[in-house]
Amino acid sequence: MLNRRKIRGGSENSSVLSDMAFLLIIYFIVIAGFNVNQGFLLNLPKKDSVKTVPSGELLRFSIDGRGDLFFKGRPLSFSEASAEIRSVLAERPNTAVVLGVDEKAPWQSVVSFVNLAQENAVESFSFSISPIGIAP
Repeated sequence: MLNRRKIRGGSENSSVLSDMAFLLIIYFIVIAGFNVNQGFLLNLPKKDSVKTVPSGELLRFSIDGRGDLFFKGRPLSFSEASAEIRSVLAERPNTAVVLGVDEKAPWQSVVSFVNLAQENAVESFSFSISPIGIAP
């Protein structure tokens, strides 16, 4: 009488492979460097602080729907605006910069102006979004 062996096929334990894959994923996440984008780092006022700025110490800029920058009704380049801010801050360091933004303005123009204010160490900065038709 011949004994026939039963051949078992495909009875491998797949949980070992899934555990190994999970550990490899964790390993690569841990060794990979995380790039953290900090965005805009603005110094916000403290909760209970009150700062009054006289209207004579306000620099009012505006950005229209096309992204053009205006100061006192005349168009201005960003480099000219930077020079204007630097000259006024040299005379009156407490000056606040105010930016009026048309709601149709390209965001890159707004971001460029905020970056310009940061580069010039503007301590008081404010902006508001206005309906279409900002008067430059």
